[in-house]
Amino acid sequence: MAAARHLRSGLPLLRAHLASSESAAVAQVSRGFASQPAKPTGKDIKVPEALYGGTGNYASALFLTAARANSLDKIESEIKTVVEASKKSPLFSQFIKDLSVPKGTRVKAVTEIFADTGFSDVTKNFLAVLADNGRLKYIERIAERFVDLTMAHKGEVKVVVRTVIPLPEKEEKELKDTLQDILGKNKTILVEQKIDYSIMGGLVIEFGQKVFDMSIRTRAKQMEAFLRQPLEF
Repeated sequence: MAAARHLRSGLPLLRAHLASSESAAVAQVSRGFASQPAKPTGKDIKVPEALYGGTGNYASALFLTAARANSLDKIESEIKTVVEASKKSPLFSQFIKDLSVPKGTRVKAVTEIFADTGFSDVTKNFLAVLADNGRLKYIERIAERFVDLTMAHKGEVKVVVRTVIPLPEKEEKELKDTLQDILGKNKTILVEQKIDYSIMGGLVIEFGQKVFDMSIRTRAKQMEAFLRQPLEF
């Protein structure tokens, strides 16, 4: 298969690209995936990677609170449920985005909505804080960044592979093995395949802040740029 051939030919390049300069590129990515104790307590709890901006601050605060309560998985599930609810309910989505609603009304509504959901007190209090501060409209982005922290805490690395056809199981395993060798055996590689016809063929691999582009579209653009260069005699 075409995708398989591109992967096999590109894996040595990927390995060299990531492992060059004494693994400098890998070190930059891996800093965000530092392992943490399975059940940290008290002062041992730290945010596994630094996040910046308003959503990063909220996500970090939620992570620390959830970790101290030993409820990371439960709270992650609850926050994802809230995000899904906002996507499925136009009324709820409009409510969380409407800052014209008085603060007291927002907090009371959120408190009542989630009172009987079985959510943890941490999640319900967090949603109330967002409502009070007019930040509920950022819940999806906060949830994404919170998940980034929980994955880093567990030593998980999400790899997105874009192809025009599904990557065969053998080639997916080969890719995971390569990344495993580079990032270390203490990491859990999670591969997410996405079909993207715009790349025209080949594949694009994304993880952390790294993008390794072996797509036909990019190669075509590179060739076009080369052909447009003036000839020198």
